[in-house]
Amino acid sequence: MSQTTNKIMMMEPALFHSNPETMETNTYQAEDPENISPIHIQAVQEFRGLRDRLVEAGVIVVTAYGQAASPDDIFCNNWVATLSDRRMVLYPMLAKNRRIERRTDILEFLGRFYEVALDLSAEEQAGRYLESTGSHWLDRVNRIAYCGLSARTNKDLAERWCRTFEFEPVFFNTANHVGKPVYHTDVLMYIGSSVAGICSSCLLPEDRTRVLDKLSRHHDIVDLSLEQLRRFCGNSLEVRGTNDRKILAMSQQAYNAYTDSQKAALLKHVDEIVYSDISTIETYGGGSARCMLLELH
Repeated sequence: MSQTTNKIMMMEPALFHSNPETMETNTYQAEDPENISPIHIQAVQEFRGLRDRLVEAGVIVVTAYGQAASPDDIFCNNWVATLSDRRMVLYPMLAKNRRIERRTDILEFLGRFYEVALDLSAEEQAGRYLESTGSHWLDRVNRIAYCGLSARTNKDLAERWCRTFEFEPVFFNTANHVGKPVYHTDVLMYIGSSVAGICSSCLLPEDRTRVLDKLSRHHDIVDLSLEQLRRFCGNSLEVRGTNDRKILAMSQQAYNAYTDSQKAALLKHVDEIVYSDISTIETYGGGSARCMLLELH
């Protein structure tokens, strides 16, 4: 397996705003103001800005279009994921109003290229959730799945996924700045070809050394602070651009929060850091750049 890809899908929102059904578990999103129209307009501009920056860097971007009843479908990497052998997996979602993101037309499009290897979506009815690459960060080359447990990441389902695809699970518990579990693993960490970023201070002490030891066997580590976690430094994704150049995609807020020494450390492993202002999306959606990118392996 390759860790990275040069092809992604992004979902332009039809009506972006804060999702009240996710606020209990996502402590990073703000409530909507009375008039959400300016929020949507700004979010569309931010979406296109990030997309265009990636295209300029040589990343192949497939753009799909959202539906008005799906305030979070801009974060299109939570209900489906692709594998490098032309297979895909469908996942169960916690928020009921996010389950309609599994649209027939998108499934038909993906079905031209990928076969469904595992469909876990029915687990929603039993109150068990595993929200795709948001829930488990995959070290694809070394076949390790890092899973921060939360209301959106069920351990039994993650173990079943790992047995099916022959990955070793690494489970851990977290606490963010208000003492709640970080809702998605891809908010607190990312894994590239040879470098990984992780907010180790949000891992519970009994898990921290074990996880860092495992991660450091195959990757150099850039450790992130709790404040950098809040500014979405962990919500980044390595992709490939023109001439197979390694690109680390993140938000402008995240880029500004990295120290100069951390940026220098990252640039030993990637050719370019691509970033764009998506602050409205971050504020009201509670997610950032990586959440917006569905890898097409």
